[in-house]
Amino acid sequence: MTVLHDLTPHLEEKREQITEWMSKKRSEIPIPIYGSVDIRDAGWKIAVVDANHFPAGFNNISEEDKPPLAQLLRNHINREYNNCQWVHLYPESHTRNKGYVENISALKELLLLGGFDCTVGSLDFDDIGHLEGLSSPLKLDSVTTEMNGEDEVLLVNGLRPDLVLLNNDLTEGLITGLTNQVVSPPPTMGWHRRRKSQHYEVLKGYIEEISEILGIDSWHLMPEWFVSKDKCLEKESCRKRLASDVDEFLQTLRTKYESLGIERDPVVFVKNDRGTYGLGIMAVRNGHELLEMSNRKMKKLTYSKGGVDVENFLIQEGIPTSLFDDSDAPVEPVVYLIDGQASSWFYRINSKRSDIDNLNSPSATFESFSESGRRYGEHAYGWHALVAELSMLAMGQELLMYGEGE
Repeated sequence: MTVLHDLTPHLEEKREQITEWMSKKRSEIPIPIYGSVDIRDAGWKIAVVDANHFPAGFNNISEEDKPPLAQLLRNHINREYNNCQWVHLYPESHTRNKGYVENISALKELLLLGGFDCTVGSLDFDDIGHLEGLSSPLKLDSVTTEMNGEDEVLLVNGLRPDLVLLNNDLTEGLITGLTNQVVSPPPTMGWHRRRKSQHYEVLKGYIEEISEILGIDSWHLMPEWFVSKDKCLEKESCRKRLASDVDEFLQTLRTKYESLGIERDPVVFVKNDRGTYGLGIMAVRNGHELLEMSNRKMKKLTYSKGGVDVENFLIQEGIPTSLFDDSDAPVEPVVYLIDGQASSWFYRINSKRSDIDNLNSPSATFESFSESGRRYGEHAYGWHALVAELSMLAMGQELLMYGEGE
């Protein structure tokens, strides 16, 4: 069964109206400098299943996409940060993750292509001269802090950069010295504060508006979800209530599927409501699985980056992918956005997983848009770009909710 794929010509007929609507909405929010989204395309539903404000896969974009991405970065920085010449990249502390180091190297390359001076480093790397990447070492610059009156400020090689570009999701909290620095994305958008459920709450309004323009049911563009709060899985009585809620949620999905002729049993994902890197995720097909969960699975589900406690869980509808590579391995699009615009695609492929599984695991491989021969990209400039850019609108709206500062 397909619904949205069949409506692609209708989407293009509405392109001018959508563009006007998008421009108006962008004028109402602070536009994110960058972001990335994971998309599931089932044909009958195409939706963002994860939205990251600190993307860590720039090394997977194609060479041909780099010049336009660099130009979009330049446009955003020149518009938002007048007279900025020097951008300092503040990374995660993944000293052993060569893929992540390659991501920082690629992001630095984009900034250099955009005409900026670029340094890289963090307080965690003060005694390290470089990081080993997949292709070559990445030089690190000295990062320190000093008191300026009552404020602690961050210095790079003894000087203050014009802009600090965060590529650190702040799961473990704020970084010393950033409060009085020009920083993008704003530290308020770190996972120490932000929640996935809040993103979906904001996104829902945008999805409903665009669905009205298109004359379709908004259900086709967004996963269903609810939140379990206050470390519920650690309490037996609460876990029983949650198991009942999951069964009720699954039945609601089952009824919707049957009404649309979707012949498969629904699955939900239990996710950490904050955080990234595919940690703290479990697929559930009935509430009983939560009651019978082993200690090992419990620890895996409640493990979060940096050892931060998992308090709330997002219970999210699982969306199967209808995209497969030549060996029948499931595929999901990952869209990278600069200045709020869908700008580059690559594809996560995982031969060890099924079409409904979480594909973000060590067994995943990646293909850029050009490497894939665009065989997955038939709908990229349509539905995939649309839901990705709606997600960036939601990120901008989240920032207004949180405020520019802490």
